[in-house]
Parts: sequence; structure tokens; C-alpha cells
Amino acid sequence: MNHPSMDRRQALGLIAGSALFPALAHAQAEAWKPSQSLTYNIGVAAGGSVDLYARGIKTGLESLGLLNGQAMLTDNKPGAAGLLSLQQLQRNTGNAHHLGTFHTGSIAGQATGILKADMRLFTPVAMLVEETTLVAVREDSPLRSAKDLIEALRSDPTSLKIAVAPLRGLNIHLAIVKPLKAAGVDVARLTIAPFRSSGESMTALLGGHVDVVSATGPTVVPMVQGGKVRMIASAAPVRGTGPLAGVATWREQGVPADYVSYNGVLLPPGVNADQIRYWENALRKVSETPDWIALVEKSGNKPMFKGYVDSHRYLQSEFTATQALVAQLGQDAK
Repeated sequence: MNHPSMDRRQALGLIAGSALFPALAHAQAEAWKPSQSLTYNIGVAAGGSVDLYARGIKTGLESLGLLNGQAMLTDNKPGAAGLLSLQQLQRNTGNAHHLGTFHTGSIAGQATGILKADMRLFTPVAMLVEETTLVAVREDSPLRSAKDLIEALRSDPTSLKIAVAPLRGLNIHLAIVKPLKAAGVDVARLTIAPFRSSGESMTALLGGHVDVVSATGPTVVPMVQGGKVRMIASAAPVRGTGPLAGVATWREQGVPADYVSYNGVLLPPGVNADQIRYWENALRKVSETPDWIALVEKSGNKPMFKGYVDSHRYLQSEFTATQALVAQLGQDAK
């Protein structure tokens, strides 16, 4: 068809576009799926709950055949509060063959200024675990409750060495500082000992190098079951089940404070809707498997699933809430 205002170049472009249209339509209809090797960037050292769950997610994706025949490499990048892992995702903007760890600690790190990155630039695609942070002591410790801990620290805030991981100012630290401050402890004077992972914190506790550990279930519960450690407080809003059924919350022990963490999967900035949809669906399937549920429940944590929309909303709201908490705690949070 001729058009009086159409030149030859425009006509050729229209003809070419018409010829390609069926192929373009087919490409748009074909959903994204992995087409090359994948990397799971784990922003912490091996041995803690973030690492445990990331590896559990990888195993689930592989066992369900959700990687489209592609290999997945796990790459631990501890240091700088997770910045190294986030930088790797940043370098792979738009490439959904790179996964990262999404957890409350990173949001806390940004709010306290420890993490020199903006989590809101990345893509939280799913949350799969609701985590409880616990206070643990050696089995032979004279501390048998949150009341004992509070009384000791009110008398002398420097008297006990408290292990956290991987840094001050992240979720594991905030989860014990928040209730202690609410209980009237001078948290600015606490002796806080940061370790690279909660696994190292527990090793230090067993070796007598620290007196108290703040950590999540996967690293604490096995030591309790081995008869070496005792749990004296849970930062959950309500008492847990399974191995945490006998652990009183801070609130049950008269301290009006709680702190909940979440764990999931992060994608690089700039991924598209098809890539988000693929991983959201794949991770939902992992979250429903008996093996995954057993892995999470074994440590007393809660298996759950929230997709991209809810995860994105959580990132925004948790950042605002943690900023408010840090303002309340002041320099005590860092």
C-alpha cells in the first residue's frame, strides 16, 4: 500500500517489521527461564542461618528440576556487611542468572549506616523464613532467664561479653540491644564481641571466650540438643513451637520488646517482570516441599512464603521501622 507522505526508507522498515512480527510475537510469548550457569551470591560467611537457608534453597531448586538443566554455584562473599555480594549483583544488573541473599540484617545495616549500599535499588523476589533471634548461654552458666541477664547487666553493663554476628548494628545485634534497653540496661556500655558468623559466636561461647550469644535458631538449637547450651530468651512476639516451645519470649519475661527477621532471595537491579515471575514461582514450589519445611522447622523457625510484591513492601516498611529504632537507640545501635 502506498502512502503519499511515506518515503522509501520508511516503507522498507514497515515491510521488514511486518515480516518479523510473527517471530517477535513468538519471542514475547516465550517466558524467561535460565539459559546459562547460575550463581547464588551469599553475603555472609558459611556457618550461619543465612548461609544454611541459601544452600537449602539451592538444593530445593535442583531437586525439583527448576534450573532448566543449568548448574548453580554458591559463592560466599562475607565482609562489609554484605556489600561485596551486593556489588556482584550490581555488576550483573538485569541478569537473573545471579541470585543473592535477602534478609533483615541487610536492611538494618543500611539503616544504621554499616552497609554502604541502598537495598531499595535491588529486587527482593521472595521471603521464605520468619526467623527468631535467641539469647543463649552455656549450660553451666548461672544465667537461667532474661531476668538474670538483666539484673547482671543493670549492676555492671560491662560484666558479660556478648557475641553477635557479623557486625554491630545488624539485626542480630539489634535483637538483643532493643529488649535490654527497654529493660533499663545501659546498652551503650555493653561489651559486644562481633564474629564473622553465628557459628563462630557459638564456638566462642563453648570455649568460654564470651558469656552470652545472640543468634538465630539454626546455630543455637543443635548446641542445645547436644546439652551444651541453654536458651534463656526469644525475641519473637509469641512463643515458638518445636525446639523453641520451652523458650520464653522477652515479653513473657516482662520486657515489652520483640524483633523478627526474615530471610529470602534477592535479584539484581533491572530484572524484568518475566524474570521475577520465574523465580517467584520456582521459590514458591521450594517453600512447599517437605524437605524445606523440615529444614526450617528443625531450628524452630517458621517456614512461609511471600512473593515479590509483599517482599518489596516489607523492604520499604522495615527500612523505615529500623530507622526509627536506630534513632531511639542512638549510637547504642552501632
